[in-house]
Amino acid sequence: MARGKNKKKSGSPGVIKFPGNILEPIRSFLSREEKRLDERKKRLEKEDPFTDASRVVDNAPDTDAAEQVTHERTEALRREVDRRLIQIRKALSMIKIGRYGTCEKCGKMIDTDRLMVMPEATVCIECEKKKEK
Repeated sequence: MARGKNKKKSGSPGVIKFPGNILEPIRSFLSREEKRLDERKKRLEKEDPFTDASRVVDNAPDTDAAEQVTHERTEALRREVDRRLIQIRKALSMIKIGRYGTCEKCGKMIDTDRLMVMPEATVCIECEKKKEK
């Protein structure tokens, strides 16, 4: 029982931190990806016909349908970009506070294979599976 108390007092026992020489390329990649996605979001906003102040409102069925489809497509892409930006910014924050690679849900280490494929991951695969259920 005393061992359990010691673990609580010592904070996060067994937490492994990535060395700076490993984190720097990850941080650099995530920062570049963040800029790329910000630019993509701006381009999508320009492509959306609903944001064009000069668009014709002639109520022609074919024009309305084409504008609606384009608007829905750009909105879906923009939501996906926003979702990725949030994940990337979370990962960058985790790097900054020294908790990168630690699951934000359970506190366990995120598998390095998962981080190699998805460096913006902030939850382990087990917590991700629980979330999907």
